[in-house]
This record gives sequence, C-alpha cells and structure tokens, in this order.
Amino acid sequence: MNKICEVTLDVHNDLVKTIKGFAMDATRRANSGHPGAPMGTANIASALWARHLNYDPSCPTWKNRDRFILSCGHASILLYTMLFLSGFDLTLEDIRKFRQLGSITPGHPEVGLTAGVEATTGPLGTGFAAAVGMAVAERFLAQRYNKPNLKVVDHYIYILASDGDIMEGITSEAASFAGHQALSKIICLYDSNRITIDGSTALTFSEDVMSRFAAQDWYTDEVNGHDLCEISEAIERAKSQHEKPSLIICHTHIGEGSPNTQDTPLCHGAPLTEDEISLTKQNLDWPEDEFFVPDSVKNFFTQLKQEKKKIREDWETLYHEWKNVYPELASQWDQDPNDINIEPVLNEIKIPEKENIATRRIIHDCIKNSSRLCSTLVGGSADLGCSVMTEVPEISSLSKSQPTGQQIHFGIRENAMGGILNGLALSKPFRSFGGTFLVFSDFMKPTIRLAALMNLPVIYLFSHDSYAVGEDGPTHQPVEHVMSLRAIPNLFVIRPADIKETIGAWRIAWERKQGPTAIITTRQAVPVLENSSRDIARGGYILYEPPAAVELDAIITAAGSEVSLALDVARKCLLEGLRIRVVSLPCWDLFEQAPIEYRQKVLPDQVTKRISIEAGITLGWSKYADLNIGLDTFGVSGPSQKLAAHFGFTVEAIEQKVKQYLQASK
Repeated sequence: MNKICEVTLDVHNDLVKTIKGFAMDATRRANSGHPGAPMGTANIASALWARHLNYDPSCPTWKNRDRFILSCGHASILLYTMLFLSGFDLTLEDIRKFRQLGSITPGHPEVGLTAGVEATTGPLGTGFAAAVGMAVAERFLAQRYNKPNLKVVDHYIYILASDGDIMEGITSEAASFAGHQALSKIICLYDSNRITIDGSTALTFSEDVMSRFAAQDWYTDEVNGHDLCEISEAIERAKSQHEKPSLIICHTHIGEGSPNTQDTPLCHGAPLTEDEISLTKQNLDWPEDEFFVPDSVKNFFTQLKQEKKKIREDWETLYHEWKNVYPELASQWDQDPNDINIEPVLNEIKIPEKENIATRRIIHDCIKNSSRLCSTLVGGSADLGCSVMTEVPEISSLSKSQPTGQQIHFGIRENAMGGILNGLALSKPFRSFGGTFLVFSDFMKPTIRLAALMNLPVIYLFSHDSYAVGEDGPTHQPVEHVMSLRAIPNLFVIRPADIKETIGAWRIAWERKQGPTAIITTRQAVPVLENSSRDIARGGYILYEPPAAVELDAIITAAGSEVSLALDVARKCLLEGLRIRVVSLPCWDLFEQAPIEYRQKVLPDQVTKRISIEAGITLGWSKYADLNIGLDTFGVSGPSQKLAAHFGFTVEAIEQKVKQYLQASK
C-alpha cells in the first residue's frame, strides 16, 4: 500500500465521516442546501486538503499558496467544513449559521466574505473559467520572477467540478483555451456522480468526457472517487504533467452512505430528513451528535496546521532571499496597479481638434501607453482585436512559448474570456481587460455580474455601440445592451461622447478598485466636441449652455455618439429662440454618486422640460427626462447613414420632436 495512504488512512476515514456529518447537519439546520455532493466528494476533499493542498490558515492570502476553486458552488458546506477543520477564521457558530442572513457561510462561496474562499462561484462553469485565469497568472509570474535556485512562484490551481460544470458551455470554452495554452498547473477533480436535479445524467448527457478533454489537449485520468489512495496517486500523476492541464474523473455516489437517498436527486438540492440523517449516521457507524468532530481529526489538523505554516515560512525565507537579490522585481510584484499614476502617459495621447474619429480608436493608445507603466496589464479580445482596438502590436502575445505576453487572444470565446478575466483580476498584481462587440456582451453577463459581485476592477471594452454598425443588421446592432449593463449593480457603464471623454473613461476604469467598468465605444467616427472634457469623474456635466440664457426652455441629456447630435439640435433651436442646455451623461452610476448640489446644478428641478437622446431602448431614461428619444425596436440592415434617417436620428427629425414637445407642454 502507498505509504501516504497507510500512515493516515484511519484519520482519513474519520475525516470523511466528519465531512458527511457536517453536510447533513448544516443543511438540516438551515432547512436548505445541497448535502449530496459534499457527502459524495468527502474522500476527494480529504485527500486534497489533508495531503496535497498548500495553504496556511494563519496567512490565508500568502502569495504562493495553492488555489482551491469550488466550481460547483452549491457544495459550499464542503468548503466551509474544510476551512473550519483546517483552522481558518471560521467558527462552529459560523457553520451553524449556514445560509442564514448575515452569516459568513452563505449558500454559495463569496470571495472577500469568508477567509480561504478564492472565488465567488455559483453559476456552474464560471469557477472553472476563473481557475484558468489564475493558471495564466501563475505561469506568467513564474516565468517573470523565478530565478535559478530561487523558485518563488510554484503553486497549483485545483478545481472541484460537478456534472453541471462539465455540461455548461463556458467550461468547454475555458478548457479549450487552457489546453491550447498548456496550462499545466491546473488539476481539475471532476465529481462524476451522474445525478442532476431532474434525475440521472442519462436523461441529457452521454458524451465521453475523457475523450473530449483529451481532444482539447488535457492529460486525463479516472479513479474511484471513494478510494483515498487512488485519488491521491492520481493527483501525484497530474503534478508530474508539465505540458498539459489535468482532468481527473472521480466516479462517485451522490449522498454516499445515505440508505434511501444515495444515487438519487433527493439529496441533491434538499436536506436529508432527520430520520434519514439518523439512519445514515448509523450506517456510517458515527455518533448522532450534531457537528461531531473526533479527537483524531482535531489532533490531525492541529499538527497539519503547523506543518502548513512551516511550508509558508520556508517559502517566505526563500522569498526574502530572492527579494534581496532582485529588489526591483519584488517591488514590481508588490505594486498595486491601481496606485500607478497613468495620467502622464494619457496626456501624451494627441487629440485632433477638427477631425471626426471613432471613440474605439483611442482605446489602442490607452492600452499601449498604460502598459508601459504596468507590466501586469493583461488582456485582449474575443477574436476582434482589430475591431475593438485592443490589439497593440507593441505588446507581445500570450502563448506557450511566451507566458509573459500581455496580449491575450481568447479566440471566439466571450463567455470564457469573462471568467478568465475574473481569475486574472483575483491574482495580484494583475489588471485585466477584455473586448468584444457590445452586442456580444450578452455572452458575458454571468461573469460580468460575478466581477461586480466580487468587486473586481476588470475593464470591459465594448465597441460598435448602436444601429450605426450598419450592414450587419439587427443581429449585430445593440439596442437593449447598454441599459441591461446599467442594470447590473456595481458595474460602471461609461458611454463617452468623443475621444476626450473616452480617455477620461479609461482613467476612471484604471483607478477604480472596487468593481468593474464597461467602456462603450463607437464604430463610426464622431466629432471631437469643443467643450467636452476628459474629467468625467462626476458622471455628467454641462456641455453646452445657450448664450445669454436668463431662463432655459429645456435640457437635452444624451450619451455617446448622440451627444454631438443633441448639440446640433440645441444650436439649431437657438436660431428659433429656444434656449436649450445640453448635458453629456456618460456614466449614470458616477452621476448618481455625485453630491446632490452638483446634480441640481446640472439638472435643476426648476427646468421641467427635459429630453433624452440615446440610440437604444428608452427604458430607464425617464429618471432624467420626460421626452425620451431612442430606439425601442430592433435595427435593420443597411448603411449607417441611411439608418440614421430611417430611425429618426437626424438633427431635423429630433428638432421637430423637441419643438412639438415644448409646444404641447406650454
């Protein structure tokens, strides 16, 4: 028998039963939760946390720790149990409050809330994709900072994935990317219990997962997921792989040990009954005490905690030796990109005074100039670099042979790109960005939402922002997309009017520490506005005030390319004696955060005639205006200039609507 298994087999068996007991007791106490997966994966967790995973509960965020990503976030009680037993800052009372209001043990793990949680997971597959981003970061840092005899970066990214994770499309996208990039520090343990909420996976799922991952250039293995020795030995084999990520298929029984619910959906999404818990504990030959932990497990983790601490302290000794030899590299590694002042390099960007230019075009300069100051600014696009302007020839591309490339070619994988960006953002000291057409942001909604939930400063660059996409037609012309992004809490959505505002948007996104930012840019050329500003930190401002205006007749508020249209309308109305202010409102979120005095100055209550203009759905604009001019239908295919006339986004058409509105409201 393998010595690793022989020495700790009794403790492992006790630990497995402890995990199962906690899964049953916590979900029963909460009257909510998923006991089946934690019970079925107890052996996997025991093998990983007791033998292979490098962590230190006394210093949860030390740099070279292994990362454990519970992609199947519904099995959260498994993670909380291991964190509690291992000595992280979790108490038994926290376990008792599982899924309760205000607890640090919510239904799905949340990074920043619970010590030891590396990523917020819940939507299946998103944790898998984030882990791929973490693997990109690990290899990048290892290539940059490791020196002969001073290997300061060397950690693994472990994933626990479920049948649901494997079914989700984001996992296939991310796995394809990881295999192509040869991210060998990924070890995915796939809990193949063949049960979903609706029943057996045979209802919907018959593919050969091992062959699928092998075709995506992964090392594959399979074991009995209830055999500690097989699991541990498979992990060791995976660690010996240096050219491929690893998938270990662990064949398990959901709810293992439960006489009446094992291998059924009954234990998937609902607690076991009190009677079934009693029968299960009898079946396991385990005390019926709630949250029972035997001395063997307590003593084991007391000793293990010291061993893990020693591993971390030995690494810190190595790190300080490396730091003394390479102080500049150490300073670079410790630097927070948010603290880098990029204003000087943004000032270098030339602003043409009398030239129409698409706002997307300045993104290239923002990325290029910022990368000179921040060598861990990493990102790219989903096969649209030339269109979104994220492709910068001066920056090398990430590849197997160039692990420190700052430009990532994600391929046509928007969903995975979003998850990978999150994984990078969770890995200090990276700043991540990703671009695609605005209409394809729909593919990324789950991962954008998670970035907002995790307070990650990811930068999204979405171009081709309206019907002006033109000939590609309604499938590619975004209508509801800006507003749907604005609906996501903690996501700053900035739709700049010209390249000056676009530079300002990049600065806001760069300096933001507690959440992501989406910058929405145009395909079509727009004028550089005379009175526009790079200072858009308050979200909106008065762009145009009619001369000698004693009293305003109305205010037009607009965003993006429609600001110049609003300006032309206001100037034409002035010729007919109508005094109309134009407000550029690139970011609603920032404007709402501005002091009330400032907002009243920009949009005073006494001016009751208000109009909004935006080439998208009008839903939401009623908070700023009574007459909302927008596009509440899908687009059509045709040249953008003709579409402007077709949809009424011309000076003449809007002027007529404004005059009719003002006349009717007298």
